[in-house]
Amino acid sequence: MKKIGFGVMAIFAVLLGLTIGTLNPNSVTLDLLWFQLDWPLGLLLLFALVIGLLLGLLFGEAFRVLPLKLRLRRQGGQTGTPPDQSLVGPDD
Repeated sequence: MKKIGFGVMAIFAVLLGLTIGTLNPNSVTLDLLWFQLDWPLGLLLLFALVIGLLLGLLFGEAFRVLPLKLRLRRQGGQTGTPPDQSLVGPDD
Protein backbone atom coordinates (compact mmCIF):
# COMPACT_ATOMS: atom_id res chain seq x y z
CA MET A 1 0.00 0.00 0.00
CA LYS A 2 2.88 2.37 0.80
CA LYS A 3 4.44 1.70 -2.60
CA ILE A 4 1.23 2.66 -4.37
CA GLY A 5 0.93 5.86 -2.31
CA PHE A 6 4.54 6.75 -3.00
CA GLY A 7 4.07 6.10 -6.71
CA VAL A 8 0.98 8.30 -6.86
CA MET A 9 2.76 11.11 -4.99
CA ALA A 10 5.81 10.82 -7.26
CA ILE A 11 3.65 11.06 -10.38
CA PHE A 12 1.81 14.05 -8.90
CA ALA A 13 5.12 15.77 -8.09
CA VAL A 14 6.43 15.22 -11.62
CA LEU A 15 3.21 16.53 -13.16
CA LEU A 16 3.26 19.56 -10.85
CA GLY A 17 6.88 20.27 -11.79
CA LEU A 18 6.19 19.96 -15.51
CA THR A 19 3.13 22.20 -15.26
CA ILE A 20 4.91 24.92 -13.30
CA GLY A 21 7.98 24.71 -15.53
CA THR A 22 5.94 24.88 -18.72
CA LEU A 23 3.76 27.78 -17.62
CA ASN A 24 6.68 29.87 -16.26
CA PRO A 25 9.57 29.59 -18.77
CA ASN A 26 10.75 33.21 -18.52
CA SER A 27 14.21 33.70 -17.12
CA VAL A 28 14.51 35.86 -14.00
CA THR A 29 17.48 37.09 -12.01
CA LEU A 30 17.60 36.31 -8.30
CA ASP A 31 19.97 38.69 -6.52
CA LEU A 32 21.41 37.08 -3.37
CA LEU A 33 23.74 39.92 -2.31
CA TRP A 34 27.02 38.12 -3.11
CA PHE A 35 25.97 36.49 -6.36
CA GLN A 36 23.14 36.44 -8.84
CA LEU A 37 21.24 33.48 -10.27
CA ASP A 38 19.67 33.66 -13.71
CA TRP A 39 17.14 30.82 -13.64
CA PRO A 40 13.72 30.15 -15.15
CA LEU A 41 10.85 31.34 -12.96
CA GLY A 42 9.31 27.85 -12.79
CA LEU A 43 12.54 26.40 -11.41
CA LEU A 44 12.78 29.11 -8.77
CA LEU A 45 9.16 28.50 -7.75
CA LEU A 46 9.77 24.77 -7.38
CA PHE A 47 13.01 25.43 -5.50
CA ALA A 48 11.17 27.72 -3.05
CA LEU A 49 8.44 25.10 -2.62
CA VAL A 50 10.94 22.35 -1.81
CA ILE A 51 12.93 24.55 0.59
CA GLY A 52 9.73 25.58 2.38
CA LEU A 53 8.58 21.98 2.64
CA LEU A 54 11.92 20.82 4.03
CA LEU A 55 12.10 23.67 6.54
CA GLY A 56 8.53 22.99 7.66
CA LEU A 57 9.29 19.31 8.21
CA LEU A 58 12.51 20.15 10.05
CA PHE A 59 10.85 22.65 12.37
CA GLY A 60 7.91 20.31 12.94
CA GLU A 61 10.29 17.55 13.96
CA ALA A 62 12.45 19.81 16.11
CA PHE A 63 9.71 21.69 17.97
CA ARG A 64 6.88 19.17 18.13
CA VAL A 65 7.99 15.57 17.69
CA LEU A 66 11.32 15.54 19.56
CA PRO A 67 9.96 17.20 22.74
CA LEU A 68 7.08 14.71 22.79
CA LYS A 69 9.48 11.78 22.39
CA LEU A 70 11.67 13.11 25.20
CA ARG A 71 8.64 13.60 27.44
CA LEU A 72 7.43 10.08 26.70
CA ARG A 73 10.86 8.66 27.48
CA ARG A 74 11.06 10.62 30.77
CA GLN A 75 7.61 9.50 31.87
CA GLY A 76 8.49 5.89 31.17
CA GLY A 77 11.65 6.23 33.23
CA GLN A 78 9.86 7.77 36.23
CA THR A 79 7.38 4.92 36.65
CA GLY A 80 9.97 2.20 36.17
CA THR A 81 8.04 0.72 33.27
CA PRO A 82 8.94 1.07 29.61
CA PRO A 83 6.83 3.49 27.57
CA ASP A 84 3.78 2.10 25.84
CA GLN A 85 4.97 0.82 22.47
CA SER A 86 1.64 1.68 20.83
CA LEU A 87 2.51 5.38 21.14
CA VAL A 88 5.81 4.99 19.30
CA GLY A 89 5.78 4.94 15.51
CA PRO A 90 6.97 1.96 13.43
CA ASP A 91 10.27 3.68 12.53
CA ASP A 92 11.39 4.12 16.13
